[in-house]
Amino acid sequence: MKTDSLPANAQAPAANGKAGGIRDEADLLARARRVVRVEADALLALEGRIGDSFLRAVRLIADAPGRVIVAGIGKSGIIGRKIAATMTSTGTPATFLHPVEGLHGDLGIVGRGDVAILISKSGESSELTGLIEYLSRLGVAMIAMTGRLDSTLARAATVTLDCSVAEEACPHDLAPTTSTTVTLALGDALAVALLLHKGFTREDFARLHPGGALGRKLTLRVRDVMLTDDVPSLPLDASMRQCVVLLAEKRGTVPILDDQSRVVGVVTAGDLTRLMEREENFFGIPVREVMTRNPKLAEPDELASAAVFRMETHGIMALPVVDEERRLVGIVHLHDLMRAGAV
Repeated sequence: MKTDSLPANAQAPAANGKAGGIRDEADLLARARRVVRVEADALLALEGRIGDSFLRAVRLIADAPGRVIVAGIGKSGIIGRKIAATMTSTGTPATFLHPVEGLHGDLGIVGRGDVAILISKSGESSELTGLIEYLSRLGVAMIAMTGRLDSTLARAATVTLDCSVAEEACPHDLAPTTSTTVTLALGDALAVALLLHKGFTREDFARLHPGGALGRKLTLRVRDVMLTDDVPSLPLDASMRQCVVLLAEKRGTVPILDDQSRVVGVVTAGDLTRLMEREENFFGIPVREVMTRNPKLAEPDELASAAVFRMETHGIMALPVVDEERRLVGIVHLHDLMRAGAV
C-alpha cells in the first residue's frame, strides 16, 4: 500500500492508537487531489487492458437473443445498477439482479438467451456462488468484471474483463474507490461500444428519451408498456401443478382471479421457491393457499415511473394491470418498463 508522509503541521496520531483528524486545509486539498490522481492513473492503466477480451464481451452481448443481467454485491452492486441503466438507455436492454434476492425467487427473470455481467473485485464473493452455479446450469454466458483473473468468478466466466487496480484511493487501501471508478468506466465503455456496434442513432436515443428523461417520465404510461396478449392467469381452485407450468412459461408471475375475472391474488417464482422449501409434495395444493393476497396492482393510465417506484420499493418484478372493477386487463414487467425508459 502506498502512503504519504504527513506534513509537519498535520495532526499526528493520538497516543491511544487512533489516528487524529487532519485540520490543515492545504493538506486536505493535497489529499483530495491525490485521490483524483490515483483514480486517473488507474483509468489510464485500464485503457491499455481493453483488447480482445473486451471485443469478445461486446460480441457476446450483441449476439445474445435475450437481455443483459447485471449482478454484484455492495458497492459492486451499486455500480452494476448504473451499468444496467446506462445500457438500457443506449439500446441494450439490461436489468440488475441482486444475487441474494435472485436465489429467493427473482431468478425467474433470467432466460437462456440472456448474458450475465457479474461484478466482484475479489471474484470470491460468497453471495455470487449460488448465482454462478445456477447460470452455469442454465447455460447463460457470463462476463466477469473482477480484479483477480485467477478467482472463482474468473474461472467460471465465459469472458473475463480485468478491473484490477494498484491501490484504492482510500488512505487505508480498504474502501472501494479506485476499483469502483475503474469498473464503472469499463461498464460505460461496454455500453458505448455496443451502441456503436448496433448503430444506435440520435433518433433512437430520442425515441427512448422524448423531451429528455423528465419528459419521458411524465408521458409514458403503463398501457404503453404492458402486455395484453396471452396474459397468464388461473382461477382460485387451480392447482400448483398448473401454476408451475405458467410460472416457467410466463416470466415468473401468475395473477389469480375470482369468478368475475377480478385479481384476488398473485403467485410468483419466489412463492414457489418458498413452497418447495417447506413442502415436498406440493403439486396438488390449491393456488389459493399459496398466493399473496391483496397484491400490488397497476392501472393502465398511471405513470410508468410510478409503477417502477412501487415495484422497486416492494421488490416486485411484475404487476397485474386491472381496470376500475379490478378485472385483469394485462401485466407489466419491470425490465420492460426499464427498457422503455420509465426510469
